[in-house]
Amino acid sequence: MAISYDRLWKLLVDRKMNRTELKEASGISFNVLARMGKDESISFESMEKICSALGCDIGDIVEIRNNGKGACGTRSFQSIELFAGAGGLALGLEKAGFDTIGLIELDKDASDTLKLNRPNWRVIHDDIANVSCLDLEEYFGIAKGELDVLSGGAPCQAFSYAGKRLGLEDARGTLFYHYASFLQKLQPKMFLFENVRGLLTHDKGRTYATITHIFEEAGYAIQKQVLNAWDYGNPQKRERLITIGIRNDLLPEVTYHFPKPHEYKPILRDVLLDCPKGPGISYGETKRKIFELVPPGGYWRDIPVEIAKDYMKSCWNMEGGRTGILRRMSLDEPSLTVLTSPSQKQTERCHPLEARPFTVRENARCQSFPDEWEFCGNIHSQYKQVGNAVPVNLAYEIAKEMQKSLEELG
Repeated sequence: MAISYDRLWKLLVDRKMNRTELKEASGISFNVLARMGKDESISFESMEKICSALGCDIGDIVEIRNNGKGACGTRSFQSIELFAGAGGLALGLEKAGFDTIGLIELDKDASDTLKLNRPNWRVIHDDIANVSCLDLEEYFGIAKGELDVLSGGAPCQAFSYAGKRLGLEDARGTLFYHYASFLQKLQPKMFLFENVRGLLTHDKGRTYATITHIFEEAGYAIQKQVLNAWDYGNPQKRERLITIGIRNDLLPEVTYHFPKPHEYKPILRDVLLDCPKGPGISYGETKRKIFELVPPGGYWRDIPVEIAKDYMKSCWNMEGGRTGILRRMSLDEPSLTVLTSPSQKQTERCHPLEARPFTVRENARCQSFPDEWEFCGNIHSQYKQVGNAVPVNLAYEIAKEMQKSLEELG
């Protein structure tokens, strides 16, 4: 059984109405709109609000399809994830219909987060170096070439032998080496490799050039694009470099198209006003009083000079705009990139309505984690897990297109 809101989207087209206008007219939240965009269930109360705003019946906006297929109306495919973290990327793949048969994560708290929220997932809490050296076909119970997708993103590290074109040996001693080992041993049909945009220019471009050469040597045609999470249902400006690989023997039958940006780009107003309470840290009394002087959307230039100069100390004489210092967000803008620590002097993101950092749950909403997704460990670990994650909705959009690509195999 699968829910579809295609009738609603057609009705909006007929009424010359966009989704933002529907949200405002009906009073539904952004989260409800986002769930419908992914064909997920919403409450009867939300359906009533939509029907009242449009003057229609429930049957005019939703239908139940019995097609015996996966979450996106397609058959299920299998994936393995490396450097899984708290599950943002894996959760996006799951929503797109992928069956995750293994996730590897070294951090204990992040592993516990995965196990708590998805007891059915095979979470491997171990150093990836202890796994990549194994017989991976036997370890995961899958033959070479059968895995549909390998996903993950290794931390950015320089290569000692970059540019010498030694193949996999170029990456030895880095965490990427183990990603590449998985790729060579399992030969999945496709892979998803995500990283920071800065990887393109790291070590004067040599790092990414070496990575792409290793991918090509492993037998893959690659495509890359920098995607901003804000364009894909996340109330946050966060750019990620996405590299997609397709095994050469599947070309040209299998193609991949990066997702198109959404028409509606969410803002903090969409996710903060009804956000559940959650753990968070506070500013010290002095800092709190200073932030009370900063208007929503403002920063250090918007308060008295003597107060700003005393707060900034040596930073006062630095060059550049220093726009991250004493930065207070506005409800009518997206969040800046969610970080692993909520209170760093040069990258502050104060809550728009209260003089405090965002809570863990508010950051999780900016990363499009569902409210029921719980994070393990102490509060600093929870902030770190959320800050390191791939935004769930961005992962979903990328994975949904991979699902379409694999469907081309019939």
